[in-house]
Amino acid sequence: MAGSGLPSLGRVKVTDLAPSEGLPSDSYKLSVSTLSHSLAQYSAAIIQFPACDGALLRSALDSAHLYFHQRASYPAADVIHTNDSPEWCKTSGYCADPQLWQEAYDYRPGLTPNEPNSAMEFPPAGLPDVFALLGKAARDILDAISFYLNLRSSPFIEILDNVPLRNREISSSVLSVCCHARPSFQGAQHHNLGTQEDGQLVMYPDHEHQVDKSLISLIKSDKAGLHVRDFQGRWILVDGDLGPQEAIVYPGLALYQATAGYINPALHRTEVNSMQSSMFGRCSLAFKLMPKSMTSLSCSEMRAAGHGVEAQFQLPVPVDDFMQRSHPTDQLFNRQNIQCFNFPTAQDGSMKPLMRRRKTDQRSKPLPPSKRLRLEAQRVLKERVQEIADKKGIKLRFCNLKECENHVHMLDSPCANIRMEIGWPPGVPFVHPHDLPNKAKIGFLEAYEPGWTATHDMELSLTEPGQASQHSADCTCNSRIHSFISTLKCVLRSRYFLSSLISKCKH
Repeated sequence: MAGSGLPSLGRVKVTDLAPSEGLPSDSYKLSVSTLSHSLAQYSAAIIQFPACDGALLRSALDSAHLYFHQRASYPAADVIHTNDSPEWCKTSGYCADPQLWQEAYDYRPGLTPNEPNSAMEFPPAGLPDVFALLGKAARDILDAISFYLNLRSSPFIEILDNVPLRNREISSSVLSVCCHARPSFQGAQHHNLGTQEDGQLVMYPDHEHQVDKSLISLIKSDKAGLHVRDFQGRWILVDGDLGPQEAIVYPGLALYQATAGYINPALHRTEVNSMQSSMFGRCSLAFKLMPKSMTSLSCSEMRAAGHGVEAQFQLPVPVDDFMQRSHPTDQLFNRQNIQCFNFPTAQDGSMKPLMRRRKTDQRSKPLPPSKRLRLEAQRVLKERVQEIADKKGIKLRFCNLKECENHVHMLDSPCANIRMEIGWPPGVPFVHPHDLPNKAKIGFLEAYEPGWTATHDMELSLTEPGQASQHSADCTCNSRIHSFISTLKCVLRSRYFLSSLISKCKH
């Protein structure tokens, strides 16, 4: 059982995390620092909403009490919930998990009907408003984490739902109205529950825990009971002193994958005590910001920002495959020794959004100039492809490299129309620029940067810090990088260059 002590989780106002144009304000940098430190130390943080939003959350929880109170005592077979289902992005309406003594009503815009099917059963009230409130907060939190990691603004926009949803689109993100241990719910007879000597009912033994496969999860409950494992492996109660307008936020597995393991997911479990005195059980609102099913989780943005990406994160992972496979939690936390989430403070007290890297950690070692230059070429190419697509009104959906090798020989492949409209060369797989082979990138450098050779590239990569000529070599490399980037951006304005570059890839 978790300890009773309450940790000092970071408290951040959601209004302070809203991004704005121009330089970041001191309140924004302080909020990002507080949020990041709390996520690193406790895998959770507390988000504070305005008072008017707190009233909306409270009324939604009250509506949840009434909804579950009028439900039948035992769920029908067709609403029993199963984890890792192929239909993970299509759950909607009431479902139950007797093994966990949990019931939920999933609200998913685009799929959940606005009108109830039965006149005798009404869904919880206010779900569209709560979905919009928590969804906006989750996106701001995701952008704040990206700011800390020194990524481009809104780097995960390609894997998130449109705002607002387009016609006939179904939301990947979901708002679940949950109820634990409702006294009138009889599914617990199949669950092995332990009873303490003082008569308190305890759920989830020490070896049982859960991990969300979301990017960001936001939880607002009416009673304490959510425990999260912290940086030191201790189970801590994170919602023991929440105010009426406060909620818990923690990262999920999808963010762990998309950030190459730099953001650890939260392992959590729910403990329900003294349920004899409660007639409704423990109700909560759980919003999960999910990636779209037809996309892939890639660490290209992390590489572009100069972060080290380990072998297990090198290849993009289709979201559908990621959601349906199991993830052993004992293999997740591979970055426990990294000092992270710290904004150094200058002598004058001002905050600087700089990342502290450990010199002793080889995985955080700065990339060689040649690698940085190839990443810049990749970034500009991606922008050029997107520019052409935007002008033609095409929504880009890149294929998996292996799958698209078969697509190029099919007339009715998923990417056939896109390749034809954008002018993609025949016979070349329609893949994201980060999937271009390194040989193709080196060939590109030799063709469009006078004097650049593979030998020169190798010499740059072999240059080690501490050599006598390091300073002069860095100056020369930086000069070449700035010169080449300027030339590259000019060349990429020609559409002919795009076709020429991609034609080189098939060789």
